[in-house]
Amino acid sequence: MPHAFELADYVAGFAASPLAPWAASLPWELPPQAPEIVRRLLAGLPAGEYAIDGEVAVHRSATVEPGAVLKGPLILGAGCFVAAGAYLRGGNWVDARCSIGPGVELKSSFVFAGTALAHFNFVGDSVVGAGVNMEAGSIVCNHRNERADKQVFVRSNDGGALLGTGCEKFGALIGDGVRIGANAVIAPGALLLPGSVVGRASLLDQEVPDDSR
Repeated sequence: MPHAFELADYVAGFAASPLAPWAASLPWELPPQAPEIVRRLLAGLPAGEYAIDGEVAVHRSATVEPGAVLKGPLILGAGCFVAAGAYLRGGNWVDARCSIGPGVELKSSFVFAGTALAHFNFVGDSVVGAGVNMEAGSIVCNHRNERADKQVFVRSNDGGALLGTGCEKFGALIGDGVRIGANAVIAPGALLLPGSVVGRASLLDQEVPDDSR
């Protein structure tokens, strides 16, 4: 049954991707399952197209520089680039033609085609759409360590009431084509509509009712 947080409203290609079996999920339901989901996808990869070492599958057209740390389960798609010093852990699915720059940490996330995490970014427990660009130093936080109640809440983009996710770790659902400026901070539970722009050196916390979207 459709719900207020449809993944396809944010990531147009979701239903046509290998993640289609999870298209009806709520966004925050995916990251906790990331290792299991990626393991399922690993089992169905086209024979011969990927170099597979244990639970790490790298497309033969991808480039991984020496010094990058790739921890499984992980699928790295065609034409991707991973720079020295990048750190991928906790179960990640990275679609084609993505760029993971130096000093980037990606944890338990799903990243769609053509997205660039420039350098010195952290993205945790998130779903990131196609063609997203994160400038240097911008981060997506995944945990509310500032309060006793660690549950992450989300707010609909019409400014509705907060909804508890039942999760203590959820970063963001970032729609296609979003632009996030250098040194911006995205607080846990953000839902960024396609084409949104987050200014440089800004804080986006959607738990705050009047926060700029």
